[in-house]
Amino acid sequence: MNADLASEVSELNALLAHTLSINDTIQFDDLRLEDDFPAFTIPTALAQAPTAPVRNTIRPPGFVARMVPGASKRHQQALLIEEQRFSEAISAYENAAIKHTSAINNERKKHKTSHDLFLAKVRQRNQEVDELENAYRNAEADAIVTYNTMVLEKSRYPENFPQEFRLAYVPESKELVVEYELPPVAIVPEADSYKYVKSSDSINGKPRKKADIKDLYQDVVASVALRTIHEIFEADQMDCVQVAVFNGFVHGVNPATGKDMTSHLISVRATKETFLGIDLARIDKKACLRNLGANVSPRPDELQAVKPIVDFNRIDKRFVEQSDVLADLEARPNLMDLSPFEFENLVSNLFDRMGLETKQTRSSRDGGVDAVAFDARPVLGGKVVIQCKRYRNTVDVSAVRDLYGTMLNEGANKGILVATSGYGQDAFEFSKDKPIELIDGGGLLYLLKEVGVNARIVFPTDG
Repeated sequence: MNADLASEVSELNALLAHTLSINDTIQFDDLRLEDDFPAFTIPTALAQAPTAPVRNTIRPPGFVARMVPGASKRHQQALLIEEQRFSEAISAYENAAIKHTSAINNERKKHKTSHDLFLAKVRQRNQEVDELENAYRNAEADAIVTYNTMVLEKSRYPENFPQEFRLAYVPESKELVVEYELPPVAIVPEADSYKYVKSSDSINGKPRKKADIKDLYQDVVASVALRTIHEIFEADQMDCVQVAVFNGFVHGVNPATGKDMTSHLISVRATKETFLGIDLARIDKKACLRNLGANVSPRPDELQAVKPIVDFNRIDKRFVEQSDVLADLEARPNLMDLSPFEFENLVSNLFDRMGLETKQTRSSRDGGVDAVAFDARPVLGGKVVIQCKRYRNTVDVSAVRDLYGTMLNEGANKGILVATSGYGQDAFEFSKDKPIELIDGGGLLYLLKEVGVNARIVFPTDG
């Protein structure tokens, strides 16, 4: 029992190290099927062919036997009987041989039919793989999600890990967001060791300290997050993913209400350039996550939640929009048709409805500020500076630096940059450890929908 316990804990401690020796890249050729259908073999029941009958030899009577009256006649009768038997045996043999050949031919037909179906399956599968590979190499969003889904599904965890997740991809910023279900704290064994007590002939378990459970569970949460990001970046063949976001959540029961609850225990965003510069075999996981600007629960064993750096639903809604009825879509206002002032006013009204006290600045006197909001909440609240970018192109890091400078000049607690497009990886890298929130076009549409405003973003196609 102690050996099993040690093995279980060792497996949890090695979650991150396990993936470092594995190449997580999906080779498309490995997904294709080959014609390895088994050759036809005669079934065992038909392996033995009917045996041709042998004519019995009826020897004529000898000199002495012929002296016996009727001997010659009996010899003739024996010849006739044997001829009759042999004729019937030949007929039965020929019928059996025909049936045997027919049965083998039927089995050959069945084999050919099965082989044809298998070949059709091979052709269909290989065509699907070809289409997926072409779409992936053309950086199509759905293909990138499918490819990375296969990458994460291939990752092997202990049997009692849920391994349930959702993916969303933002082409403009090459950002992949992973919403990942973590194992519950029960994954950590409650017993620290077992001991046999001779006097009572029983085995007693020594409980694991709560602090040790918390530390080991924190390590599991950190390992899954870093391992997932590592697998995504390592498997990225076409540089389709420049930014990866991992939101790890767990299902549990709210001790105050007894109702089911979902708590995010970790949220981390990493750029590919930064993450690939980390030696995962030598890091301290907590220090690494701090350096990446991760939000990590201080008490994951008590389901103490943190705020996701990127709300998955905001990203996901970006793709759901595409499935709406066209008539409804066309009826929505296009944010790109608004003037800069109208767009700033729209954003100000949005944050008003979200509970902030927002004031739009005058264009000629804004000093880089499009709107100022005040969050009335104690401790967490304060002054918020908002800038709006009605852009068709990716917002680069300079806009984020300008926002941060404005925050310092205004003495603001937080800065929010709202854009109709997306952000580059440098923008995410600059803002990761600062009180700055970047809202892209998909996030903006999601927030507008949450307050009852249906809109769309259609970029002009002219030069």
